[in-house]
Amino acid sequence: MTKPTVHIIDDDEAVGRALTALTRSAGHEAATYPSATAFLETMANDDAGCVVTDVRMPHLSGLDLLRELKRRGAGIPVIVMSGQGDIPMAVEALKLGAINFIEKPFDAAAYLDCIADALARSEDQARRHAQLATTKARLAQLTQREREVMGLIVQGYSNFAMASQLGISARTVENHRAKVMEKMSAAGLSDLIRMALSLEAG
Repeated sequence: MTKPTVHIIDDDEAVGRALTALTRSAGHEAATYPSATAFLETMANDDAGCVVTDVRMPHLSGLDLLRELKRRGAGIPVIVMSGQGDIPMAVEALKLGAINFIEKPFDAAAYLDCIADALARSEDQARRHAQLATTKARLAQLTQREREVMGLIVQGYSNFAMASQLGISARTVENHRAKVMEKMSAAGLSDLIRMALSLEAG
């Protein structure tokens, strides 16, 4: 995964330079793009960081960008910048998945607060994705029977009920249950349930 970067998209070169300088003054990496198209040509779905984009741009607007990111399944947090007359567009951007909007002209501290929040969200997303990948890798180690037992465990079945359901002995269920907990590296039942829920959601 690349280092978290604030991707700044604005067709006004002066604004892009100013935001880049402000972003870097706070210790963040920054990259500037003259259009949404230029950003989309270079982005990867696992890009870490956030996007700051003007909502009103020629060719591909901030709204169009949000729609394309959604189509690609990219979860990178997006902040939109809007002029006073663009508030309805900013509201539409929020509906399309933007996490915040900043009204121009904006205060430097408010901008940096939004960036910090977006980067924190990006870091949390990356952590959850890594945890999900680990859980999937552990799940792949289970045999078909162990998967069946895991499914029944998280549904609340007792060992006796699982034995009856699967047509095996309670001792065999206990062995499978122990293997499931070991292979999934589950600290306990609640931990295993959380893993199962994350797999369903992921």
